[in-house]
Amino acid sequence: MAEKDIGKIQKKDDTDIVVRVDEYAGYLGVTIREFTTSEKYTGFTKSGTRIPADKFLEFRELINSIDLNDLKKSDEAQQDLSGQEPQEQTPTQQPETPEQTPSEKVDVEEF
Repeated sequence: MAEKDIGKIQKKDDTDIVVRVDEYAGYLGVTIREFTTSEKYTGFTKSGTRIPADKFLEFRELINSIDLNDLKKSDEAQQDLSGQEPQEQTPTQQPETPEQTPSEKVDVEEF
């Protein structure tokens, strides 16, 4: 199988995080690795990881379980994803978790 680039995210001016489906040592998987461009070196670095194909569904479920509010700074976490201020909570109240919209959550299905 040929390598298939899924996409990239800029980490720094000279470094991207690249996600690709590829084959390594005869095994398919998803590789998430840093790619750097500099005067001394251009290419993939050692920083990254590989998810074997047979563990990908478990990995995707873990990623989809992340609450986006947990990725906000503490001062930003006072607002939920809808942008509304949360109601003041007493110690016995449980916080409400905003539901993820389809654009924020990928359905987990067999591939």
